[in-house]
Amino acid sequence: LITIFLFVLGFSVSIYDVTSQSISLRWPKFPGASSYRVTATAVNTVDHSLLVHFSDVTLKAPLTSLIPNTVYAIQAEAIDKNGIILAETQIMQSTAPDIPVIDQAYSKLSNSITVEWRAVPGATSYMLTAQDGDSFTETIVKNSPGTVMGLKPATLYRITIRSINSGGKSQPSPFRKAKTVLSAPILSVSSLSCDSIAVSWKAVYMAAGFSVSLMRSDGLGRMLRENTTNTSLIFTNLDPGTLYTIKAYAWNANGMPGDDFTYNQRTSPKTPADVKIAFNSGALRVSWMPTEGALTYSVTASNGLLKLKCNTSSASCLVPSLQCSSEYYVSVTAYNDAGSSKPTDAVSFKTIPCAPVNISIEEDETGHLLVSWSSVSFGHYYVVFVKSDDGLEVHCNTSYTQCHFQSDCGFTYFISVFAYNKAGQSPLGDVFNYTTAPCCPSDFRAVFVSSDTVRVTWAPVRGADLYETRAAARSTVVLCNDTAPACTLSALQCNTPYSITVHSFSEARGSNTSCAPTYVATAPCSPEIKNISKESLSVISVQWQSNNEEATYVVTARGEAGLWHCISTGSSCTLTDLPCGSAFSVSAIAKSPAGQSLPSYSVPLETAPCCPNDLTLTQVTQSVTNISWSDGMGAQSYVTTLESPKGQAKCHTLRNHCLLGCITCGTNYTVSLKAISETGLTSSCTYQGYSSSACCPSGVKLYRLSNNGIRVFWRASDETINYNTDLHGSKGNFSCSPSSGLSHCDITEIPCGDVYTVVVAPVTEKGPKLTFCPKKIYS
Repeated sequence: LITIFLFVLGFSVSIYDVTSQSISLRWPKFPGASSYRVTATAVNTVDHSLLVHFSDVTLKAPLTSLIPNTVYAIQAEAIDKNGIILAETQIMQSTAPDIPVIDQAYSKLSNSITVEWRAVPGATSYMLTAQDGDSFTETIVKNSPGTVMGLKPATLYRITIRSINSGGKSQPSPFRKAKTVLSAPILSVSSLSCDSIAVSWKAVYMAAGFSVSLMRSDGLGRMLRENTTNTSLIFTNLDPGTLYTIKAYAWNANGMPGDDFTYNQRTSPKTPADVKIAFNSGALRVSWMPTEGALTYSVTASNGLLKLKCNTSSASCLVPSLQCSSEYYVSVTAYNDAGSSKPTDAVSFKTIPCAPVNISIEEDETGHLLVSWSSVSFGHYYVVFVKSDDGLEVHCNTSYTQCHFQSDCGFTYFISVFAYNKAGQSPLGDVFNYTTAPCCPSDFRAVFVSSDTVRVTWAPVRGADLYETRAAARSTVVLCNDTAPACTLSALQCNTPYSITVHSFSEARGSNTSCAPTYVATAPCSPEIKNISKESLSVISVQWQSNNEEATYVVTARGEAGLWHCISTGSSCTLTDLPCGSAFSVSAIAKSPAGQSLPSYSVPLETAPCCPNDLTLTQVTQSVTNISWSDGMGAQSYVTTLESPKGQAKCHTLRNHCLLGCITCGTNYTVSLKAISETGLTSSCTYQGYSSSACCPSGVKLYRLSNNGIRVFWRASDETINYNTDLHGSKGNFSCSPSSGLSHCDITEIPCGDVYTVVVAPVTEKGPKLTFCPKKIYS
């Protein structure tokens, strides 16, 4: 149905139907219209037009008696009751082509009928219709001949044809009857054996008989044909593994053949020949001669419990995952799309033995390993490989289930056991490792750090992850664990023999307990000084407690003055020639072949201060004397004493000089000095005696002798003392010494008119003149 809408002043006309000689119109009711007028004028055709009136009730109207395959200009007008045109519209429409005529209709295939006809002017295509009762099948074709598909086999149909252009379709042509041929038999084909093919099919509707032919697809050989009313056939004496083309059709009671059915079928292959078996790397390689027509092959290996298969398109196959220590029966079957051949005769094959199990490794004695295992089915002999961690490998070949190997300490051995037979070597089983105990340390050295500490060193040994050093003495044990080949053992008992053993230890094997001990004695114990006594100023006796056997003791006095030693095997010794005024620290050590003890606690020692080397006495006045001296080493203060039957003078000072009063003139004194240290040690020092000066004379008087002379008188304190007189003036100095026993002296020829100082003093045997006697002024 083609509908065209044109709107003119709100009035539109559409095409309802088109045939070869008619055009059907329809329009909506137009307001106010009482009738409609339609004019159809053929385009490009002279004097052919059609005018038709319709009432206002008519909204659909056909235009008939038109020329086929002609374009018409159609004008529609809406007219009111007064004959006035209210609205109008115009459209263009072509009629359908003329009705075609069927020349013949026939069936070549069971699902189609072919139709032939003469072409119709203006037709762009044709519609074929096959009618079977109430069912229709339509097909659009371009030209003759045309075929209607999708029909039922062996069925009578009424066939019509209609021409088509852009305007529409013509009326159907007069019908023709045609019957479809029989359908083809649907074959089921199989190859029962390598030289036969069986063909079967279902019954075909309206079939009176069947024809089946068979021929090699490559065209070689002759064709075999069989006619039958049955629904099955068997072709024999065929070539194995060969592709055959099979064609079959049915015929009806009139002998008319129906559709044919073609099928390609290959005969199954022959049984493979010349089967060979080889074992390689745990897999079974099976090979055979190729078989004609075989597409694939299947190898089956069965050991009774398990079937292994290998499929291939070549003439060999690798069957993996064979169980070790098993006997397999191997056969080969050829396959193609037709089926399979008969399997070959089974070939027996024994696989490689399984890897030995229950492997045990033990060190039945030091330096020997015993490797044992359980026997293996189909194992003819065994090989044990032992590889040490330094790369060296040895092996043992035996038909028994154990082997002996030499071993060294500190090595890890990797052990694998293989079983062998004609098929080859068993797979690798578990690889066991066995680590021997680490070696005992060598080049052992013990060096004492102190009397209670010893450093032990040794050469590193193979296989040792840790070293345990054990020092045992009496009921005490000292342990030291370290990864280094050295250990310092501390808190040892002095003067004690120790058994020192170094055990090497590994995580895999533990400790080597066969290492021999080394015996080491510790150094003597430190002595304890009990007493220090002074035998004299420079001799000191030191006593200590002796607690070491076979020890020699060395006592040392250490100070700023130097070192002093004494040696003894007993419990005391004497330090001699110690300097005065010195401080010392006294300690003792014990020595033995085992070593030297720590020093004892130090005891302080101080020697008495030194006596001053120089001491000088100087008379200051008749009753006062000044004493001075040099410093005494170690002295802090001094006490000086002048002593005579007439009395004693003493001075205690921190200085090195002192004034002593109350001295009696003309008296002999003994001189002594005490040097006292800061701690109160005292040294008594005695010096040469000292005599005080003679007493000054008394009653000194002066008398003038002449204008240039003077006499000096005095009263002597002792008639045995000689005196000397001195005159000191601005014009000169003069002196005189009287004869022994006299108590006066004359001084002559002195300048007059001067003031003189006159001093009379005793005469000293040596040293300067005394200046402290009284002075007289003379003018």
